[in-house]
Amino acid sequence: MTSPYTDRFWRKNWDEGLADLDPILWETSFIDAVRNIFENFPDKMALSFQGLEITFGQIDKSSNQFAHMLIDQGFKKGDVVGINLPNTPEYVIAFLGTLKAGCIVSGVSPLMSDVQMHYQINDLGAGKKNVALVTLDAIFEHRLKNITSKLPQLKLVITTSVIGSFPKEQQAKIRAVKEIPFGKVTPLEGKTVLDFHDDILAKYPTKLPTVDVTPDDIAFIQYTGGTTGPPKGAMLTHRSAVSDLIIVRTWLGWEQGARIALSGFPFFHIAGLFFCNSCLFLGWGQVLIADPRDTLTICNEMKKYNPTALVNVPSLFQILINTKKFKRLDHSNLDVCISAAAPFPVESQQKLEGIVGAGKLLEAYGMTECSPLSTMNPYKGKRKLGSIGLPLLNVELKLVDPESGEEVPLGEPGEICVRGPMVMKGYYNKPEETKNAIDSDGFMHTGDVAIMSEDGYLRIVDRTKDMIIVGGFKVFSSKVEETLIKHPAIGMVALIGIPNPDRPGSEIVKAILQLDPNYEYDGNEEALKEDITAFAKEHCAPYEVPKRLEIAKELPLTVVGKIDKKALRK
Repeated sequence: MTSPYTDRFWRKNWDEGLADLDPILWETSFIDAVRNIFENFPDKMALSFQGLEITFGQIDKSSNQFAHMLIDQGFKKGDVVGINLPNTPEYVIAFLGTLKAGCIVSGVSPLMSDVQMHYQINDLGAGKKNVALVTLDAIFEHRLKNITSKLPQLKLVITTSVIGSFPKEQQAKIRAVKEIPFGKVTPLEGKTVLDFHDDILAKYPTKLPTVDVTPDDIAFIQYTGGTTGPPKGAMLTHRSAVSDLIIVRTWLGWEQGARIALSGFPFFHIAGLFFCNSCLFLGWGQVLIADPRDTLTICNEMKKYNPTALVNVPSLFQILINTKKFKRLDHSNLDVCISAAAPFPVESQQKLEGIVGAGKLLEAYGMTECSPLSTMNPYKGKRKLGSIGLPLLNVELKLVDPESGEEVPLGEPGEICVRGPMVMKGYYNKPEETKNAIDSDGFMHTGDVAIMSEDGYLRIVDRTKDMIIVGGFKVFSSKVEETLIKHPAIGMVALIGIPNPDRPGSEIVKAILQLDPNYEYDGNEEALKEDITAFAKEHCAPYEVPKRLEIAKELPLTVVGKIDKKALRK
């Protein structure tokens, strides 16, 4: 059978003038790739954080100081710095400084438990690497100091507070009117403990250190969610990170220095990291959002800065859709809303465009292991709501049967497999896991199931692990969710499979619903469930209709804002 994917027929639907790029473009380190921005825009605002504005020149000098500190502390190329912060200026300074020292960055979620934090730090140090951790004083006192005795490879701890970037007198004023998380920082036996501002930014030289960083060096070890076992650290080289930045910039036709962007994606997640890297690479100002659930702050910052790009997970867009202040904002300066990291129901996409303007939503697709983006809707050409778009420049892509590994015909569901310069080097210290994920031809098996149309557009139908098997039939949860959300009562919905006690090997479809806050009904839940079931029977195949319905006050979200199906299954 001739492969429908070999000739990459979707290229005819790329925007006019686009073509694969010369790989020589990403034969550079991330640090060298952004060097010209710091030189050309030293006085331009790079970061805005709760009213504090920081320029590219300031970030450059501060990150040089951080790099000198690491070198002074004996950190060498290949050692690791975990960054355990929300989206604050210190996060950006620390990760740039880490890369300038030739070390590796690993995002560590501030919402992790002691056990989860111990696992990641321990895993990072397993290759006899020195490990440092940049963390909040509150996390230091309440979580970190409980586990440091079990982490011999953790050599260095750097602490700051959520408002550490503000001058001391301003911090006192902020604390007087706002409750700020705080913790006491004490010495740790066998570790060096430094204050981010007093011990680094007040003391070390601001000149760029001389460290030879190559495109092959590992830049990031970013951990995946661990939905199918312990989290795995995807090793992303400088080359893979830079290639995706250049490919996406070319795809979008974005120019350097021109814009301001805002995102609720946390930097410790690959989507937030890519957003941050893109803004640095483009010389764009970025508005930092420390708490993505604080939609009032997001709206206030949007009103102040009029961002040209808004980048969020679908669930945050869905929350904003129901926020009165967001609806009242002037969105005329907003050029594009980019959505990624989870399925976005078409019904909700239409509501969003009804607020911000038609044609402004651009859906993309990626994963940690692909640095992250590999498909996106065209920027100028035809965008399809509900589609993750076309494979990007320099991307080879095919859909295969998850069980047999054989390519599936166009129009049939198959697992997305990606090959290109953005694909990770492998999982850190997990050669078997790497072998299972990247096949002998170099294709990354993503675990996401999609359908490709005759014109090359892809539509996600499920994660392979989220697929529900009912009496031998495959139920694609996102397809059914897309249907159910059209019911006027439903604001958000998640489908899971639960074991069928009467039919071993088969599952029962269960839907957990969050009601639309604008929906009015008499409070009779059973009648509402019957109405939703009747709606499902009318629009779904019999085996797709949920046999169990549960109405929840709120659906659990992951730290990034995706619906947490792992928590729902528990």
